[in-house]
Formats: sequence, structure tokens, C-alpha cells
Amino acid sequence: MATRVSAWIAAVFSLALLPALLPAQADTKDPTDVLGSWSFQTKPYRQGQCLMTGTMRLSSHPEDGLYECELTAVEVCSMWGRSVVEQSCQARRFGNQVSVRSQITQMLEQKVEGLIYVPDNFSLTIQDHTRMWGALVSAATAPVEFRRSEDGVS
Repeated sequence: MATRVSAWIAAVFSLALLPALLPAQADTKDPTDVLGSWSFQTKPYRQGQCLMTGTMRLSSHPEDGLYECELTAVEVCSMWGRSVVEQSCQARRFGNQVSVRSQITQMLEQKVEGLIYVPDNFSLTIQDHTRMWGALVSAATAPVEFRRSEDGVS
């Protein structure tokens, strides 16, 4: 009887230790995951006359480290008004760096006729799962901050 009780205690003890012996489960969220919706804003540029805000949505791509994305940029400049531009893009991640390359899909709003709008590209560093910072690299360059939207990842 004592052997049976000892075996039972050993089995219960082993089961209690089992979670500590198994690898961590995959459902823990990567704190640097970049999928989902982001909003962004630059610092003023062109001698303080322009500012850009917008949204970007990153979705998965079959190739590791590559993301499909779409962004809408709103550029407001005191000298020529406001432009709203819809763009498709691809983002590539290298460690904590993200490079976004865009193509204009549609000019939604443009105040100056004939204004040439250059696609908006970004070079970013991931701070954590809620913030990326870096630079707008386009017809102008400016510091930019990306913040993850509250709606999360879907």
C-alpha cells in the first residue's frame, strides 16, 4: 500500500512539474510584432510649412519578414494646401528595422493642379509593439512616429 501511495505522489508531483519542463506555448504575443493598424505623424518639414499624418495597415505575407501594406497619407502644407493619397506598399523587416516602400494607387484630394506627389517611404525602428519611429523618405524627409491603433490585430 505504501508503494502505491508513493507512486501516486510521485505521479502527481511529476504532473505538477510538467508545465515547467515543456517549452513556452506559442500563444504568447511577440512584443515586436508589427501586424495590424498604425497611425503616424511626422515632425514639421519644409521649413515648418508641411506636416504629414496618416494610417498604415500591415498584413502578413507568405515570405518571412515581408508584409503587405496599405497606407493613406494626409499632407498639409501652408504653401499649397492639403493632399490625401492612398498608397499600396510592402514592408520588409530586418530585426528591429522596418523598411516601407510605397506606390501611389489613388490621389483622393489635391489642392494644387499638376502637383507631382512622390510615394511615401519610411525607414523605421521598432521600439515595442505599440511604437515605431524613424524617418519619412520621400520628396522631403522628416522624423516620423508610428503608433499602433487601439483596434489591435485581426
